[in-house]
Amino acid sequence: MVKVVVATQLGILVFVLWACFIEADYMKYKDPKVGVENRVKDLLSRMSLDEKIGQMVQIERKVASPDVMKTYFIGSLLSGGGSVPAPKASPEAWVNMVNEFQKGALSTRLGIPMIYGIDAVHGHNNVYNTTIFPHNVGLGVTRDPELLKRIGAATALEVRATGIPYSFAPCIAVCRDPRWGRCYESYSEDHKIVQMLTEIIPGLQGDIPANYPKGYPYVAGKKNVAGCAKHFVGDGGTQNGINENNTVISLDELLDIHMPAYLDAIDKGVATVMVSYSSWNDVKMHANRDLVTGYLKEKLKFQGFVISDWEGIDRITSPPHANYFHSIQASVNAGIDMIMIPMNYKEFIDNLKFEVTNGLVSMSRIDDAVTRILRVKFIMGLFETPMADLSLTNVIGSKEHRELAREAVRKSLVLLKNGKSDNEPLLPLPKKAGKILVAGSHADNLGYQCGGWTIEWQGVSGNDLTTGTTILNAVKNTVDPTTQVTSYENPDPNFVKSGGFSYAIVVVGELPYAETFGDSNNLTITEPGLSTIKNVCESVKCVVVVISGRPVVVQPYLPTIEALVAAWLPGSEGQGVADVLFGDYGFTGKLARTWFKSVDQLPMNVGDSHYDPLFPFGFGLTTKSTKGY
Repeated sequence: MVKVVVATQLGILVFVLWACFIEADYMKYKDPKVGVENRVKDLLSRMSLDEKIGQMVQIERKVASPDVMKTYFIGSLLSGGGSVPAPKASPEAWVNMVNEFQKGALSTRLGIPMIYGIDAVHGHNNVYNTTIFPHNVGLGVTRDPELLKRIGAATALEVRATGIPYSFAPCIAVCRDPRWGRCYESYSEDHKIVQMLTEIIPGLQGDIPANYPKGYPYVAGKKNVAGCAKHFVGDGGTQNGINENNTVISLDELLDIHMPAYLDAIDKGVATVMVSYSSWNDVKMHANRDLVTGYLKEKLKFQGFVISDWEGIDRITSPPHANYFHSIQASVNAGIDMIMIPMNYKEFIDNLKFEVTNGLVSMSRIDDAVTRILRVKFIMGLFETPMADLSLTNVIGSKEHRELAREAVRKSLVLLKNGKSDNEPLLPLPKKAGKILVAGSHADNLGYQCGGWTIEWQGVSGNDLTTGTTILNAVKNTVDPTTQVTSYENPDPNFVKSGGFSYAIVVVGELPYAETFGDSNNLTITEPGLSTIKNVCESVKCVVVVISGRPVVVQPYLPTIEALVAAWLPGSEGQGVADVLFGDYGFTGKLARTWFKSVDQLPMNVGDSHYDPLFPFGFGLTTKSTKGY
């Protein structure tokens, strides 16, 4: 009897030890069957403070290595504008680079994958040979949500083809002053158009399923990317259009003008939200707990993660980084979950750890941040498929995507003037003519027509940056073979007068810029553009095509211009401009921004009491299409 009892007890002990071993070996967070929230809770319970802080860190690829990823438990990497593995790097080079960093992240104790982000704001614009779509200022003209959804889906494929699962897009700013250097990143001065075009989000991320929980982030699969609604909130309303400045308006105005698109973005499952550099009534958004936590997270029930902008927390103080200890405390306590540091990560990690251990930042705040970050990673399937492959590389700059961009160009053009009178339209231009002139600094410059945020942060000049079709080449592709096309960047008036040209196409505008470098108080066409207009249009019938990120001063030159087209920043597919100039498709675009007479009128938006535009919001002449939509 004693032997039986002992044997039974021994058996129970062995079973208990075996069960404990099995339990220890089973990590719930690695099991996709248990549900996202259970996985998050299990993983969070296993994490040390160092591992949690690491998840909140996003650093630039230039300061990263597999060893850095492993040592500091880094949760995210990014490529800033122009940050590439090599000039004109192939998709394979991008995938290999991302995977090497990912191996470092996976080699940590818990094997938490990192998430790599990039500014794919008009196509996958940092990468060579991709499709560069029109900037948002042009897409707003289309008022076509379905088009935006298709652009989002195409962009997601090209981003994923390089091994990257996260795009810092879309920008849902409502630009209220074209003097702002980021106005081309905004769809419109009217929040209703911006709201409508948040349809790019299900393009990027995939359509949320029926009855999906409100505010819960969503990414459909390996052909989609996590999106990022930015910049929360009021970035387009700063005084005098000064970048990163102060938006001075009431709460009602903030909620009525700048907030509505965030509600749409959250309803569509946007995975992340980026905070604005700007202030609202003198409170820096990166330190605004009432709006980031109180409104975005608690009132709107946003359950994805909130990310800072590049060195955004540094700029809480003036000068930036003057009191980094305070900036870390203020931003994390405001509700920012992931910090785009992006360089001095050791300083951030050491300071935040000190603040947590000394009660300046609560562990519950850290846990909230990490919960949100892990939630997005689990939803995306990063734990199941952390490594990228080469299966999508053929979609980069594909014919299908370029045709889509070309369609977007056609629909984004706005015809502002057509002929000396309604009875004498210049457009559409005849394809068959003896001799035509194509002039202007922007006629044969792919970099200029793509604008900022293309290959480099500030954009570049010339035709070697990537592949595409300049407007000059588009014209040559379109006209009758018997038509002689002469190109001259800034021709002498005598040359024009004696040239015997049937008509001229003059393509001029702004040089590329991004962010603060684009802030402008004069909004003029860059010289020699104005000289070219004068030299050409005073001697021959001309259509002027303006390449710009916003309305610019044109009123003084209108009398000499026979036809005027706003082409915005059309991107790589200049053929779309020729499609409409020559009548294969009709002009359909309507201004999504007010075109002012003089900069002295600014800011001036539709509905203002002093509204007296050169071309009003919603204006756009039309022409007949010979075969189009």
